[in-house]
Amino acid sequence: MERSLDVDAVRAFVHVADTGSFTRCAEVMGTSQSAISLKIKRLETRLGQRLLERTPRSVRLSAPGAIFLERARDLVAAHDRVLCAFGTSRQRLAIGISDHVAGPELPTLIARMNARDTGVLIEIRIGSTGELLQAFDHRELNAAIVRFHDDRDDGEIITEEKFGWFAASDWRHRHGEPIPVATMPEPCGVRSLASRLLDDAGIDWTEIFIGGGVAAVSAAVTAKLGVAALARRMLPFGVVDVGPALGLPDLPRLPIVLHSRVRDGRSAAILAELSAAFRSAARD
Repeated sequence: MERSLDVDAVRAFVHVADTGSFTRCAEVMGTSQSAISLKIKRLETRLGQRLLERTPRSVRLSAPGAIFLERARDLVAAHDRVLCAFGTSRQRLAIGISDHVAGPELPTLIARMNARDTGVLIEIRIGSTGELLQAFDHRELNAAIVRFHDDRDDGEIITEEKFGWFAASDWRHRHGEPIPVATMPEPCGVRSLASRLLDDAGIDWTEIFIGGGVAAVSAAVTAKLGVAALARRMLPFGVVDVGPALGLPDLPRLPIVLHSRVRDGRSAAILAELSAAFRSAARD
């Protein structure tokens, strides 16, 4: 019994590992940063291992912490499943994710979120940033993870992601003709940014394809219709960056922003894990 673990302390460790921040963990768990530090310290003492390496600017897993993390997730998930077995209702968490944010890792993330807390019914809606922000403002969504929108100054920036001009590896531009560009329909923010940069650079271009989502635009690129402004992690196999070769304007790093009105600790924990996963995906 002396080696038993405090589940809340283990949960705090998982949140710190996912968010990279004692402050963010405290927000998720509805407590203070000092309380989280104390929980982690007691957990490390109980295990006899230093789980986190802390500096004034960052928090990262130690080698023992990296080994413990998945076991910690399993312990917290098992604990929550036991509690849910005696619950009477499930909470609902409706999350909107921009099509330019939801990448190939989304199915894995959904499975992971569901396994984390089966007592929360997770609803995912994919759409454009404009559509999702409107739904969030109308309280149809509890949270939205979207690309930065020019006319919004609210929300929390999760990370930033580099965009580029991509085309099929064996696609060739015909000299003297406008650059054929595949885009998403208005009011897509990436579309607006890309077209503005091309116009400002005085580059002759034409819209060759309009797709209802990133998957459709990627398919058009793979089919050798032309080029598209995309994030690297969204790319299908056999697609390369042709921006430098064609003299296209450099695309900036675009923020991924979380808009949320979630206050419940369980739902906030799921959002924190999802945010951390997108942060990691963008970094990789």
